Amino acid sequence: MTDSNSTIISAESAEAIEVTDQPSTWSRLIKNPGVVIGGLLLALIVSLVPAAPLITSLDPTDISPRNRNKAPGYETVHKDDEGNKYKVVAHMGTDKLGRDVFARVIYGARVSLVVGISVAAIAVSLGLFIGLIAGYFRWVDTIVMRIMDGLMAIPAILLAIALVSLSGATLLTVIMAIVIPEIPRVVRVVRSIVLSIREEPYVEAAISVGTPTAKILWRHVLPNTLAPLIVQGTFICGSAILLEAILSFLGVGVPPEIPTWGNIMAQGRDLFQIFPHSIFYPGIFLTLTVLAINMLGDGLRDTIDPRMSKEI
Repeated sequence: MTDSNSTIISAESAEAIEVTDQPSTWSRLIKNPGVVIGGLLLALIVSLVPAAPLITSLDPTDISPRNRNKAPGYETVHKDDEGNKYKVVAHMGTDKLGRDVFARVIYGARVSLVVGISVAAIAVSLGLFIGLIAGYFRWVDTIVMRIMDGLMAIPAILLAIALVSLSGATLLTVIMAIVIPEIPRVVRVVRSIVLSIREEPYVEAAISVGTPTAKILWRHVLPNTLAPLIVQGTFICGSAILLEAILSFLGVGVPPEIPTWGNIMAQGRDLFQIFPHSIFYPGIFLTLTVLAINMLGDGLRDTIDPRMSKEI
């Protein structure tokens, strides 16, 4: 009797120890090098947005013809509001209009990050709603997915250029022009999850007892889509930042008077072979930002998604 009880207690203790030893999601996140490196690098770049006025006192739109195309490290001459001249080190040089490249790159991070975050939030929200409806209601699925397939058949850059050309180049229209090509990708992810969840026994049981559809979607279906959507949102954010830079570089993005990384590179391409710093520095910031977001997305996918998770 005693031996059997001891065996039962030992088995229960071993099971408790095994459950306790399983690493939590947070511990697996901080052990993932992609999440740590990408998160820290992205946090550093995002911190430039509110700290821009503290990092540099120069106006990114201030034109100084006498300081045109100066090399990095050159001391530029500026005037304050009272007309007094003072020298400022142009850490990244100046462009063809004498504007400080460092100030333009720092302030350009604001627009680029706003575009990326806004596009990700809007595309995920709309794609989630459409995907839930298309995946749960079979009669809607065929119509919605044919529309999504039609949008995905058009290259994202061409569709964005067409939409901006029709509606005019403003920050809002650029965001919406990038959102529309991204929605079908979110819809397909959500729809595939809903189709599989809808066949689960607990969902069928909820339907059989007359549970309202809205409650089933909210309690049983929606929670299963959150982890994949978080991962998808990070990739959309990086893609949106890159697409906005491409549109601005082609001259159909944000108005040129607004400093963005794409606009800075577009305005420096004419003299790129002679003064490469006008394109090199914004290009480095653009590359690091997209790289950090993609590393973070890969790490989140490996950690959060049960199908991709692995012991780290």
